[in-house]
Amino acid sequence: MGSMALWQLSRRAGLTVAGFEQYGIGHAHGAFAGESRLFRAAYHEGAFYVPMLLRARELWLELNALTGKDLFLPIGTLSVGAPDVEPMQNVLMSATEHGLPHERLDAEELKRRYPQFCVDSGSVAVLDKFGGALRPEQAVLSAIALAGENGATVFAGERVTDVRVAGDHVVIATDQRQVTAETAIVAAGPWATQLSPEVAARIDVAAVVLTWFLPDAIEDFLPDRFPTFIVDQGDVHFFGAPSVDNYTVKISGAERVRVTDLDATGWRIDPALLSMIGRNTHAIFPALSPEPSRYSIHPESWTADKVPIIDRGSDGRIVTLTGFSGHGFKFAPIIGEMAAALAVDGTHPLWDPAFALSAHALVR
Repeated sequence: MGSMALWQLSRRAGLTVAGFEQYGIGHAHGAFAGESRLFRAAYHEGAFYVPMLLRARELWLELNALTGKDLFLPIGTLSVGAPDVEPMQNVLMSATEHGLPHERLDAEELKRRYPQFCVDSGSVAVLDKFGGALRPEQAVLSAIALAGENGATVFAGERVTDVRVAGDHVVIATDQRQVTAETAIVAAGPWATQLSPEVAARIDVAAVVLTWFLPDAIEDFLPDRFPTFIVDQGDVHFFGAPSVDNYTVKISGAERVRVTDLDATGWRIDPALLSMIGRNTHAIFPALSPEPSRYSIHPESWTADKVPIIDRGSDGRIVTLTGFSGHGFKFAPIIGEMAAALAVDGTHPLWDPAFALSAHALVR
């Protein structure tokens, strides 16, 4: 979110723009990392988000054009599940209310067109033709590179220790310097809990586990034959993307790992948990090995209702972006545009009061 906000701010004339990153640029420690992400327009979480998703898609395509890179692969996204569960109803409602291009497939048609899947006979699938795959690390690097070309400055390897309003400006302190600015955007994800007690009271911190598997035949899982997807079957939830490394297939579940120390190193996952993920994956995708070949862990910030916090603050000088609850990266360009508008103009046409900090329940 910070990289996209930096890019958007750098496009505005007359601004001096700087960004701070505690790690290296394109690091692997945040919620965004993990090689690939899904983009969906027909949305499990509800039609409320579709206008933001459509604007995000426009910006993803613009990033593709500006960089000449396939940051967004418009290959479609499959949502698979029982037709009477809320997520599938939300997908269909999103598609019909907003006229999104889509197809509805029964289990037999899904198996015929996408034989990689083995799902219950009562399942249905919705192919969201506006969906696709994202390359998050490359997207972050690209947005920051574009911002740099527009004159923005980036300080990497500097940890922000404090952001506070002081009269008619904001003071930003890092472990190496102190600067003042008219406004600040704090896009610190779960690390926002270390900068604001108000935020810390409203978000939980837990890590997402991402897993990769070896297929029997990699060609069956390449982007031209295998779309991104979400599957809900019984109490098993999976999401995944086609192979972008021509070697492994990323398919991950809903497992979270409690995080008590964001700065700890050497995180490991219980092997029994990994084996369980593997067994469940193999049941739905028999052509994948039943044990993950690798995994990664990514700390994330979660709100009680999974609605993000996008808040300008009562003084209008600190915009806070956090609480994206495991479904944020697809929104990154629109969140960056929104954050820049809130910081400079005070408003954005797609901002909603549901995003305000005060609208979020306390979690502790």
